[in-house]
Amino acid sequence: MNDSGGNGEKKRSRRPSAERTAQRDPERTRAAILDAATREFAENGMGGARVDAIAERAGTNKRMLYHYFGDKEQLYLRVLEEAYVGIRTAERALHIGDRSPEEGISELALFTWRYFLQHPEFLSLLGTENLHRARWLRQSVRLKELHSHLIGELSDVLEQGKKQGVFIETADPLHVYLTIASLGYFYLSNQYTLSTIFGRDLMEPTHLNAWERHIVHVTLASIKR
Repeated sequence: MNDSGGNGEKKRSRRPSAERTAQRDPERTRAAILDAATREFAENGMGGARVDAIAERAGTNKRMLYHYFGDKEQLYLRVLEEAYVGIRTAERALHIGDRSPEEGISELALFTWRYFLQHPEFLSLLGTENLHRARWLRQSVRLKELHSHLIGELSDVLEQGKKQGVFIETADPLHVYLTIASLGYFYLSNQYTLSTIFGRDLMEPTHLNAWERHIVHVTLASIKR
């Protein structure tokens, strides 16, 4: 009986402890919840993700999760926004407009492919959101602003290339980005089925490096004069 009571007392003490930690360092708690939620949503999708599991991963409790992010849907939207902010922020740091037009496009292609490789959770979140027909993505004004900057910078690079006679006049910034993103996304999101069907381990370094070169080549070939 005493052991049982002691265990119960320990369980009851967990919540106040988690809340005290959150109160002392709210930013750290928010970051922990976002990181845990990103992993949970990436692994299980919107439908399969559980708030209990997210709270446990973050080392906090559901009460604090709801306090910072509202409900599960609001937390998912925040995770989605942060995932896009991550890639868009990294793209800005490339400064592709400071390079020659060909180098700028090549750098964007290389960066996108490598980012997809390093952040499989991003691809998982994209898959989830497409299953739901961008239900939550459409709610975010923040993301629309981020994407407009990407297309604007890419447009400038293409225009410079057209003036120099390097790129064809019909080169379209959205088409260029879709070429880059689709070549990387399809390869990685279908790696298991493709590897099985064609009997080749697509994730071997030699094959990854070859596909990286292929993405750059195809992207440039599609817009060069």
